[in-house]
Amino acid sequence: MAQWFLLLCIFFISASASNFQTKVTDNPADELVAVLNSNRTGNKLSSLYSNPGLACLALQYIKAYQGECSAVGGPDAKKPAESEFAETFAPNCDVKASSLAQITGRFLACQSKYAEPSEAFNNILIRNSKSLDILNSKNHTEVGAAVSGSDGGGPYFWCILFSNGKPKSSFVTEGGEPKVTRPGCFSGANDQCNGANTLSRTIHLWPMALGSFVALLYAL
Repeated sequence: MAQWFLLLCIFFISASASNFQTKVTDNPADELVAVLNSNRTGNKLSSLYSNPGLACLALQYIKAYQGECSAVGGPDAKKPAESEFAETFAPNCDVKASSLAQITGRFLACQSKYAEPSEAFNNILIRNSKSLDILNSKNHTEVGAAVSGSDGGGPYFWCILFSNGKPKSSFVTEGGEPKVTRPGCFSGANDQCNGANTLSRTIHLWPMALGSFVALLYAL
């Protein structure tokens, strides 16, 4: 009887760890693209191709702000020079400069508190009629999104870049996949990534599980 009880407890602990791991592998940048495309198709517009090379550039765009929220919007707003795309962002992502296409729109936002993708999209990135015009533009063919905190915490940045490039022919990477850098997540990366603190909760789950397991052994 005690052995069956032990096996059930081990199964429960493993299932709990698996559940937390599932949350870790969720990519908020992919979810951001999904929300965006859902909004477009809801307005009878075509969905946009999720280009990982373009998404990596979106993460580099965020990194150019070096964690300065005050530089995003408002009187002190700054914007990376367009030349940065070819000179800095593309090399950092292993994106071929010759495959860069026109950026037809961009969203960028920053705040101290993390927000889930749907909330970030609807309440932070889409704020006025100009935002809606960019979202619903027929000039876009592809999109790339990125989400990043600073050293695992706030402030949090969200960036979406749009392009009129030819899907699978623009923002092409040298090795077939963009270079993954931390902190931050970008869409289409096929990478385990999470925008908030779920990862730290996962890391702390295993000591808890082991502690329960050891306590159980002593109890038996």
